[in-house]
Amino acid sequence: MAGLKSLAKDTAIYGLSSIVGRFLNYLLVPVYTIALPAQEGGYGVVTNVYAWVALVLVLLTCGMETGFFRFANNGQDDPKRVYSTALLSVGTGSLAFVAVGLLLLHPIAGWLGYGEHPWYVGMMMVVVAMDAVQSIPFAYLRYKRRPLRFAALKLLFIGLNIALNLAYYVGMGGTDVGKAFLFNLLCTATVMLCMLPELRGFRYVLDGGLLRRMMRYCLPLLVLGLAGILNQVADKIIFPFVYPDKEEAIVQLGIYGAASKIAMIMAMLTQAFRYAYEPFVFGKSRDKDSRETYAQGMKYFIIFTLLAFLAVMFYLDILRYLIGRDYWEGLRVVPVVMMAEIFMGVYFNLSFWYKLTDETRWGAWFSLAGCTVLVMLNVLLIPRFGYMACAWAGFAGYGVAMLLSYFVGQRRYPIRYDLKSIGGYVLLAALLYTLAMYVPIENFWLRMVHRTALLAIFIIYIVRCDLPLAQIPVINRFIKKK
Repeated sequence: MAGLKSLAKDTAIYGLSSIVGRFLNYLLVPVYTIALPAQEGGYGVVTNVYAWVALVLVLLTCGMETGFFRFANNGQDDPKRVYSTALLSVGTGSLAFVAVGLLLLHPIAGWLGYGEHPWYVGMMMVVVAMDAVQSIPFAYLRYKRRPLRFAALKLLFIGLNIALNLAYYVGMGGTDVGKAFLFNLLCTATVMLCMLPELRGFRYVLDGGLLRRMMRYCLPLLVLGLAGILNQVADKIIFPFVYPDKEEAIVQLGIYGAASKIAMIMAMLTQAFRYAYEPFVFGKSRDKDSRETYAQGMKYFIIFTLLAFLAVMFYLDILRYLIGRDYWEGLRVVPVVMMAEIFMGVYFNLSFWYKLTDETRWGAWFSLAGCTVLVMLNVLLIPRFGYMACAWAGFAGYGVAMLLSYFVGQRRYPIRYDLKSIGGYVLLAALLYTLAMYVPIENFWLRMVHRTALLAIFIIYIVRCDLPLAQIPVINRFIKKK
């Protein structure tokens, strides 16, 4: 239980940079979707470019974040030497990427559809290279259990980026989509300068033998990471290539990208949990009760992601104002995208059995299977169903990867998950969602009261079954005083 309390504390702090940080970043969604009308396709450009950035970032980091945690915690290798080797390998690859990318900038930009604006692509090449290098110091901060420093650097980027975008798009009334990429470049460079303390104070050594061992461990993770990120961004990359009307494609992609942002609260929760859970799991792996702890972690993760799903869906009438009215037609993707994100989070929790047993090839196979399903469905269905095909393809892809990981994992590294309790929460959430969405209440305020009461039922169920008030520290002290 002490381990879970430590995990909860770190998750809360990492959540400051992930959940609160991304929530603040949501301020840019209404800014962009108002300054860049849907029919002009500006937000579609933002959606497409950042999808490519996410994919390239996985290629450049090459699974070294997880590899660093594994080898820094194995009790055999010097953590500083592991850190140095990981940093040099990722840094070298990133510099090579920028050099080749800028040399071939015009043909690459033309192929991507930005031949008239190649500097969009050039700036983001530099940004993604710096992001890749920064991923290793950020991993080191997590290893050293310095969540406050981690959160401060993340929030610095977000705060500065928001300020610059607000100044231009709101204060100056600007409409140039390229400025969004320029501001990202400036903010990323600022964080890099602030990260100098993490890049000094040790001897840089590229240990060839260690690097080979790390690469053997990380290469399957690279395949896993590629498949995983493709599950998130393949639809946004594929869409302009397969949608029948090329000009309309960027418009529809912008609508889908904006509406999906509302569903990304689930991604925030998953990311915050991951930042704390990954070093926690590797540090806990030698304990006798580790499997029981993993099972508890999974259960609470599912409980609170279901709570987040219900909260977003019940108050979607309010949350829709986070995006411009031009984009509201895309809100029908929100429940599907959120369910897909829950599947992705469960899959991430399940993935530790093959990471802890050094059988990462299994993760590669699972993710490839899910990615194959997603890509095939996108290619086949986008021409007919548009962006709704993207949402359902993601749901199917994550679902396949999750199920494969669970059934194979139970054979090779069995963990007794509390499926009965988890199933009860899923059924209750499904029932409450149905009552909220399909009971017609025209009056807005009555509808909000109705849905708030349904959400309260779910919260009360959590408190009665798995989170007694007496176990919550602040409330516990209050009860004792009574």
